[in-house]
Amino acid sequence: MTALTLALSKGRILEESLPMLARIGLDPAGDIDRLLRVPSRTPGVSLLIIRPTDVPTYVEYGAADLGIVGKDVLMEHGSTGLYEPLDLDIAKCRLSVAAQKDAPKRDPRRRLRVATKYPEITRRHFADKGEQVEIIKLYGSMELAPLVGLADVIVDLVATGGTLRANGLIETEVICQVSSRLVVNKASLKTKHAEIAALLDQIRRAGQTLKAA
Repeated sequence: MTALTLALSKGRILEESLPMLARIGLDPAGDIDRLLRVPSRTPGVSLLIIRPTDVPTYVEYGAADLGIVGKDVLMEHGSTGLYEPLDLDIAKCRLSVAAQKDAPKRDPRRRLRVATKYPEITRRHFADKGEQVEIIKLYGSMELAPLVGLADVIVDLVATGGTLRANGLIETEVICQVSSRLVVNKASLKTKHAEIAALLDQIRRAGQTLKAA
C-alpha cells in the first residue's frame, strides 16, 4: 500500500475522531501523549498529532496527505490549496459574537473593538455588514477582554455557552456553525487517488455508523 499521512488536530477534535478512526484501524499504535508522529494500526498509514491551526499548512504543503480540522481553522486559514471532501459532523460548535450582558453604551464615534483569535473571519464578517472594526488578537481568556475594557465584544467558539454566562457575557450574533472537516492535499489526491478515495469512503462509513449507534 502507498504510504499515507493523516494530520490530526490536538484536543477535542482528536478525542472525538479517535472512536471513528478506531473502527477502520486508523487509531494510533503508539503513545500520542508523548509522540507527535505515530503509526496507526493500518500498515502504511501514519498519524501526525499537531496543533489545529497547523493542520491546513501541513496538508497544503504535502507534509500530510490528509487532515482533520475544524471549519473555523479552515475559514481563518483561507487557503484554496486544499480539497474539503467530507464534513465529519464531530466537535460541533458555533462561532459567535458575544458582549457583556449589561455593557455600558459605546461612543458611536469610536470603532468597535473586537477581541478574537480569528482576525480574518472577524474582519470579513464585519466588512460584510459595512462596519470597520478595530481587531485585537488574543490567544486565550477571550471572555476577560470585555470585562476589563480591552474590547467591546469578542468573536470566539461557543459550545454550550456556559463559559460566556459564567463571565456575564451573552451571544449577540452567530457567525457560522462549525464542525470538523477532512481535508486532502491536491497533489496527493492525484498521485494517491485510489488509496485516498478508499480511505475517504471508510471514514465516511465509520462516521455514519457511529452516528446511527
